[in-house]
Amino acid sequence: MAVSRASTRNLMKKLSSMLTPASLLHSHATSFGFKEVPEEEKGRMVGNVFSSVAANYDLMNDLMSVGLHRLWKDRLVSKLHPFPGMKHLDVAGGTGDIAFRVLESVNNVSSRALHSDELQDETQIYVCDINPNMLSVGKKRALERGLGGNRTLLWVEGDAEALSFGDCSMDGYTIAFGIRNVTHVEKALAEAYRVLKRGWQIPLP
Repeated sequence: MAVSRASTRNLMKKLSSMLTPASLLHSHATSFGFKEVPEEEKGRMVGNVFSSVAANYDLMNDLMSVGLHRLWKDRLVSKLHPFPGMKHLDVAGGTGDIAFRVLESVNNVSSRALHSDELQDETQIYVCDINPNMLSVGKKRALERGLGGNRTLLWVEGDAEALSFGDCSMDGYTIAFGIRNVTHVEKALAEAYRVLKRGWQIPLP
């Protein structure tokens, strides 16, 4: 679902209304798989899991979704409507699966459009992930695709709940399965809203 900044705000309000004020302010437990764990432990536990599965992460998604995750990601990017010159942020996207699709879509638009070379050079697709092992896998995959020297793809180690990007700096924002792994979903959504330009969109899986 592609929504505007206003819709994102409504989504955040809806999420907050589903949680009592006490749960937002005083809860010190969060979900990790099928169990509750202390909030301060979840980040470390998630990090350990992804460090151990980074090299086989996409294969793991193939097995768990019977390959459907590829179709879901295609649909996600199609709702984004990438365009030459855009600045896009893919959060928790270390292996580059979404970013490569966004870049391919931008290139397809450029090949059909006139006078798009200059805009193409301005395109920036940021892959932000809290786990350096996942980013390493993404960079390796970029090399294998002949994109190792591509200046459009930018790899950034960062936290979905505390992004290092400026306010209203992005034309698009995506987060796929990573949304289930953040400790505070409301903080991640607030950061998405903060970095997104007015009138642009955040497609949600």
